[in-house]
Amino acid sequence: MQPRAISALNSLLLTAALLLAAVAQAATPAVKAPADTPKRVLFVGNSYFYYNASLHFHARRVALAADPAWAKPFIYKSSTIAAAPLAHHNIEHLITPGNIGVKDPFDMVILQGNSTDALSEKSHASFREKAIEFNKLITGRGAMTALYMPPAHVKPSKRAGPDMMRKTEDMYVSVGNEIGALVIPTGLAFEEAYRRRPDIKLHQEYDGSHPTLLGTLLGAYTVYAALYGKSPVGNDYNFHQLIAAEDAAFLQQVADDTVKKFFGR
Repeated sequence: MQPRAISALNSLLLTAALLLAAVAQAATPAVKAPADTPKRVLFVGNSYFYYNASLHFHARRVALAADPAWAKPFIYKSSTIAAAPLAHHNIEHLITPGNIGVKDPFDMVILQGNSTDALSEKSHASFREKAIEFNKLITGRGAMTALYMPPAHVKPSKRAGPDMMRKTEDMYVSVGNEIGALVIPTGLAFEEAYRRRPDIKLHQEYDGSHPTLLGTLLGAYTVYAALYGKSPVGNDYNFHQLIAAEDAAFLQQVADDTVKKFFGR
C-alpha cells in the first residue's frame, strides 16, 4: 500500500474512532434514578405501549409480584394513540388531576415518541421540542419525566438497519439529559436479548416493529428495574401462565443487566 493511501486510511480510522467516542459520550445518561419512589405513573405513547394487554398493565403487576404490600397502592395509567409522535398528545389534559380517573397528581410520566423519530432531522427536532414542552408542564405539576427508549425495528420492517438503534439511543439519551429526564433503556434490552439469544421472538414477525408478548414483558421488567432500582430476577408474575419459565428468567436477567450497565456508564 502506498504511503499516501496508508495516511488516508489512518485518517479515516481516526475519524471513525472520534465519532465512536463522541457517540459513546452522548449516550451517557445524566439521570440515574428517580428522586422518590413513583406511585402514580402515567404512560404516554403509541401502539408499542398498548400491544399485548398494555405495557402499564404488566409493569404494575411485576411490581405487585415483587412486593404486594409495597406495590398495591400503585396506580398506573396509559394514554396511547396508534403511530403517534409526542405532538399528538394533549399532555396538559392528561396530567391534570381528575381528568383520567386519578385524583392526585402523577409522580412519573413516561413518554415515548414514534419509533422512527430518530431517523430524520425533522422528526428528531419535533421529538426534542415536544419533550422540552411536555417536561415543563410535567415538572410544573410536581412530577418527573421519563423517556421510554423503544427498540429498533428488525426485518421485515423496511426501516430496519444497523444504525437505527444507535440513532434512537443517542436521541433519547441526549434529550433526556437536556431536560433532566430518566431514560428507560428498553431498546438496549431488546438488543442485548437478541445478542444472547438470536432465536428469541421479541418483535411481531409480520412487521418487525411491534412487540410480541415476550417483548412487552421485557419492556415491563426494564421499566420496573429503571423506576425502582430493584432487580426483576426471580419475579414470579406470569400473564395467564403464557410465558415459559426459562424465557421469563432470561428476560429478567437481560433487563437487570441492561439497566445496571446503562446507568453505570
